[in-house]
Amino acid sequence: MNVKAISLNVGKALLVSALFMALSIGVSLVNGRDEAFTPLLISFVITAIVGAFPFIFVHKTQALSLNDGFLTIVLSWVLSFIFGMLPYVLYGGEFTLINAWFESVSGYTTTGSTILTDVEALPKSLLFWRSSTHFIGGLGVVVFLLLVMPTASPYRLKLTNMEMSTLSKGGYRYNSSKVIRIITGVYLSFAIVIFFSLWAAGMTLFDAVNHAFSLAATGGFSTRNLSVGYYQSDVLHLIIIFFMAVCALHFGLIYAVFVTRSLKPMRSSVVGYYFGSIAVASIIVGLVLRSQGGYNHLGRALMDSTFTVVSYMSTTGFAICDNSTWPVVAGVVLMFVAFQCGCSGSTTGGIKVDRILIAFKSIGNEIRRRVHPNAVSQIRLDGHYLPDSTVNSVMMYIVTYILMAVISIVVVMLCGSSPTEAISGVISSIGSVGPGIGELGAMDNFSAEPSVAKFVYAFDMFLGRVEIYPVLVVLSMMFNRGK
Repeated sequence: MNVKAISLNVGKALLVSALFMALSIGVSLVNGRDEAFTPLLISFVITAIVGAFPFIFVHKTQALSLNDGFLTIVLSWVLSFIFGMLPYVLYGGEFTLINAWFESVSGYTTTGSTILTDVEALPKSLLFWRSSTHFIGGLGVVVFLLLVMPTASPYRLKLTNMEMSTLSKGGYRYNSSKVIRIITGVYLSFAIVIFFSLWAAGMTLFDAVNHAFSLAATGGFSTRNLSVGYYQSDVLHLIIIFFMAVCALHFGLIYAVFVTRSLKPMRSSVVGYYFGSIAVASIIVGLVLRSQGGYNHLGRALMDSTFTVVSYMSTTGFAICDNSTWPVVAGVVLMFVAFQCGCSGSTTGGIKVDRILIAFKSIGNEIRRRVHPNAVSQIRLDGHYLPDSTVNSVMMYIVTYILMAVISIVVVMLCGSSPTEAISGVISSIGSVGPGIGELGAMDNFSAEPSVAKFVYAFDMFLGRVEIYPVLVVLSMMFNRGK
C-alpha cells in the first residue's frame, strides 16, 4: 500500500472542502457574521490543516496500484463526509452527531435527503455550505482531485476509470485529461446557465446560487422549507423541469451536441428510453392524480406529476407539492423511476437507464433463444453488438444493487420503520434520489427515523454514489488483509 501517495491525494480532496468552507465564511461576513461564523471558521482551520499536513512530509510519490486507487476513492469520500459534518456539529441545534453525519453524506453524495424540520432557521452561511457539499459531490471528490494532479501522473487514468462507470466510458473517447475537462466544463456551464435562468425567473440572488449548486449536481437541498414550491411560479417550475431532465443526461453527449452543433448525438436508444420513461411515467401519474388524487384539473395534475417524476428520475429531489398522500399507484411509479434514474456519465444515482435498457434487451434476447435454440442471437444497442462480458457485468451490477437494497430494507425494518418507509427510504438513498413516499415524501424529512436507520440510509447513499464496487473492493481488502 502506497500510504504517501494515498494521503497526499486524499489531502487534496480535503483542501477542496476547505476552500468552500472559506467561501461560506465569506457569506457569513457579508451577513454580519451570522451564528455559523465560528463553527465554519473552526471547521475550515481543522480541515485545511489536516488536508495540508501530508504536503509537509510527502514530496515525491510512486505510482498508485489499482487497489491503492480504490482506497484513495473511498477515503476521499469518507473523510470528506467526516470533515464536512464539522460545521453542523459545531453549530448544534437539530444537528446531533448522527444527524450531522446524515446531512453531510446526503450533501456530498448529492442525495438531498435531510433531517431538518426547519431549513429556513439556518444561517445563510450554513445554508451555503450545505449547498456547497452538493456542488463538490456532484462533480465528484475524485474529479476535483484529478484536476490538480499532474497530467503525466501514472495513476490519473486509473482513477478516472474507477470514478466513472463502465457504461459511461464509452461516451468519452478521449484521454483522461480531455475527459476531465469535458466533465468539468459541462458541469460548470450548467451551474452558470442555471443560476442566471433561476435569477431571471424570480429567485433571489442567494437562492439562485444555492439552487443552481443543487440543480447542476442533481442534488436537492433547498433554502426553503417548501423547496422550489415556495415560489409558486409555473415558469420557474418549467425551467427547473428542463434542467433536471438535461442534467441527468450523459455529459459526453451534451458536450458532443455543442461541439457538433447538432442533435444527432442525442439519437440514441438510451436517450429515447430515458425521455420515453419520463413521458409515460408522468402521464400515468397525472391520470392517477386526476382520477384518484383529488385534482380537479388535468393540467395541474400533469404539471405536478411531470415535475415530481423528473425530480425523482433525475435524482434531483426538488418538490412543488406534497406527494405523501398520493394514491398507491403513483407511489409505485415513483419508486420505479427512482430505481432506474438517469443516464450513465451524469451526476445521477440509481441503476441508470443504460443498464435497465440492456437488461430488458437481455431478457428479450433470452426469450428468442428459448424459442429458437439453434439461432445465433446477440444484443444490439444503437447498431452495435454488445459483448457477453458487458451484458453479464450489467446483470451482475443490477443483482448486486438489488441485494444491497434488500439487506438494507430488512435492517431498517428491524429498527422499527414501517415497510413503506423502509422500502422508499432505501430506494431513494441508494439511488441518491432524496425523497421517498409516504412519511418520507417530497415535503417531509428523515428526522423521525431511528438512528441506526439513518446510518443505514447514509451508507446506502455512499454505496450508490460510487456505484457499489469500490466500497466492496476496499471492504474485501480489509477483511482479507491478514490472509
